[in-house]
Amino acid sequence: MLTRLAIIGAGAITGEMLAVLGRALAGPLDCLAVLARPGKGDAVAQALGPAAGTVAADFRVVECVTALIATKPDLAVEAAGHGAVRDHVPALLEAGVETAIASTGALSDPDLAMRLEAAARAGGTRLVLSSGAVGGMDILAALSRSDIRSVTYTSRKPPKAWAGTKAETLVDLDGLAAETVFFEGTARQASADYPKNANVAATIALAGAGLERTTVRMIADPGVNANVHVFDVVSDAAEVSVRIVGKPSPANPKTSLPTVYSLVREVMNRVSPIVS
Repeated sequence: MLTRLAIIGAGAITGEMLAVLGRALAGPLDCLAVLARPGKGDAVAQALGPAAGTVAADFRVVECVTALIATKPDLAVEAAGHGAVRDHVPALLEAGVETAIASTGALSDPDLAMRLEAAARAGGTRLVLSSGAVGGMDILAALSRSDIRSVTYTSRKPPKAWAGTKAETLVDLDGLAAETVFFEGTARQASADYPKNANVAATIALAGAGLERTTVRMIADPGVNANVHVFDVVSDAAEVSVRIVGKPSPANPKTSLPTVYSLVREVMNRVSPIVS
């Protein structure tokens, strides 16, 4: 059973995770360690301290992955972006620390994917791809052993959700009066072109038909006020359609609540005697 937890990242997702874990855990963990950016440790300790105190008896903030490994976590959870996966996760895996990541789009880089797999093998542990903002990965992963004929994922978001991305150079986000498809291509290309928005595409692709065989459509739609994820699978074993309307965190509109709860599930599945 998990008693020592590490979290990579000290942003909004981590704050929300700690609030949920504080309510969900039957009792405090032995240790919680959070990896903060260099020079930010004191500020993070102050910001997260109250919530962390409800999660673990011993709360520590560290500023390098070596110090995080030294806390001897049973599980590490990444909630800090693609760069954090590249910079910190290989060392955790090589040290034998099972690691669950939210930023699955990082694996669209084939060199990094190979490096992570090699690190997990060397450490005798696992890299876990959390489902993040989407669901239905159980049936999709099961169908990956069947003859999958097509997987199509459509990401529909309000125009403002695409601000700061390549979409700004393709369409007038502020002037849209109707839904506009601005990207259609493979999941690998989507993850490369929209790294902060395509984790769901990567999650679906890696669970199912792969990054090259998963078709992704991205839509800016002024008629919606939430992120809508739809994927359709056709295989010789089943046909599946899943639609999820994700809700943002009240504290930070850029934080997906389903992603928070997905990471919490990874923790709870390692402290509970029955796993679902």
